[in-house]
Amino acid sequence: MGLSLLMVIPFILVISISFTSEASLARNGYRFVPDSFVLTAYRYIFKVPEVIVRSYGVTALVTLIGTAAGLLMTAMMAYTISRPDYKYKNVTSFYVFFTMLFSGGLVPFYMLMTQYLHAKDTLWAMILPGLMSAWNVMILRGFFAKTPLEIIESAKMDGAREWRIFFTIIIPLSTPALATIGLLVAFGYWNEWFNALLFIDTPSLVPLQLLLVRMLNSMELLTQNLDQLGIPDLDVSQFPTMSARMVMVVLAAGPMMMVFPFFQRYFVQGLTVGSLKG
Repeated sequence: MGLSLLMVIPFILVISISFTSEASLARNGYRFVPDSFVLTAYRYIFKVPEVIVRSYGVTALVTLIGTAAGLLMTAMMAYTISRPDYKYKNVTSFYVFFTMLFSGGLVPFYMLMTQYLHAKDTLWAMILPGLMSAWNVMILRGFFAKTPLEIIESAKMDGAREWRIFFTIIIPLSTPALATIGLLVAFGYWNEWFNALLFIDTPSLVPLQLLLVRMLNSMELLTQNLDQLGIPDLDVSQFPTMSARMVMVVLAAGPMMMVFPFFQRYFVQGLTVGSLKG
């Protein structure tokens, strides 16, 4: 209970700051209960709702596609190398593990995405890099390895092929593990902004987290967006800098905090996925 409070209290403070005026923050500092609740920061942010809504849409689309495709590919790879009757099990497992030790580097990664995959300035630039995680593969491998081989052999005797065994037997039995890994993958996609910083130039493809990073670095970016949207007369000289930043944090973190309770039951069951008994 105490640990949960330590995690919730900072977010409550962020929400409180988002409803506090800039003058009150300068005078009294951060407080859990502001002197007066004001919506100044929210009004400024939602003067350009198109920017927020578009970024939300990009982030949500990338998260949905990336999580579904990434979870499927991760599960397929993990299941393959977990099978004791797979001839190249050890070699393939080492190949996956080896990628956790070394990275190809930023320059080769950039060249691969732009010159070979031609993914620059597309949604795929934000989806492809996160599709496979060696760490997630190894965790799921440990979970799938606990599945009795007799179940698979029995299904084969009944005429089931590998694809049917995987989708109708293995996947339903692995719901807690898949839900846990899927939630972690979704968090990764939702919070990702570095790949967008590298590959995205079109404003309409900027995800929410990159928009947040840019606003945190310089609130002048918001002023430029307002001018581009045809609101040049808007007075931003008194812009609530700190409270507006907290508003962006609330907008970015809010949806995932609402989604998490629906997966909490599976997440708790899958906390020990891939663990081994001593």
